Amino acid sequence: MHLRAIAFDTGGTVLDWHAGVLRRFTSIVGPQASEVDAHAFANDWRRRTMAAIVGQDRPDFNMDDVHRRTLDESLSHAGLGTMTSAQRQQLWRAWHELDAWPDFPPAMVALRRALPVVSFTMLPTSLVIDVSRRNKLEWDAIISCEMIGVYKPHLEAYTTAARWLAVTPSEILMVACHNFDLNAAHAAGFKTAFVRRPDEWGPAGPPDPLPNMAYDFVEDGFEGLVRSVLGALDA
Repeated sequence: MHLRAIAFDTGGTVLDWHAGVLRRFTSIVGPQASEVDAHAFANDWRRRTMAAIVGQDRPDFNMDDVHRRTLDESLSHAGLGTMTSAQRQQLWRAWHELDAWPDFPPAMVALRRALPVVSFTMLPTSLVIDVSRRNKLEWDAIISCEMIGVYKPHLEAYTTAARWLAVTPSEILMVACHNFDLNAAHAAGFKTAFVRRPDEWGPAGPPDPLPNMAYDFVEDGFEGLVRSVLGALDA
């Protein structure tokens, strides 16, 4: 297999957003947390955000803006509409302080020895910078859909990322745990790798836990991805 770059979806595939939001929510809500399904709250917030950002074309907002707006909606839905502005700001900030899945940082180091490793994400640039510094992730480049102005799964997002990397789409391996992202990447000519993240949505499990088409790689975790990709490159 001939590759010149590996691009990673970052929210969900690299970052454990559910645990990060849950931890901050519990610390802020305090005694009330036992009266609210915190897992359901985190997932509701994520669903509302994704519904508002996926597929956007030249919006005048980014995902941080959407997180802030949908937070108000999710708090009201959970019966927590009285949360103060300061508490809402602290909860919103949780997205900039997420931890990476434990198996990602060592895999990133191993893959980066062979190829450029890129964050290709719908997350805002500033958020990716913050979480990358927090988790000591050294990307060769960050390509946010915020920069492009067009959000996944639009074809233009993928072709622009390839153009900015100065490689043909077929020379990029797109890694994600989300079918919609990989299906669009495949349609754009990318190679594709599905890495399962069964805990992404907490106990409820992800809405699309299984690959829905034949990807180039399907792995249970990043250790397996490293072995498979490096083996394919050697071959």
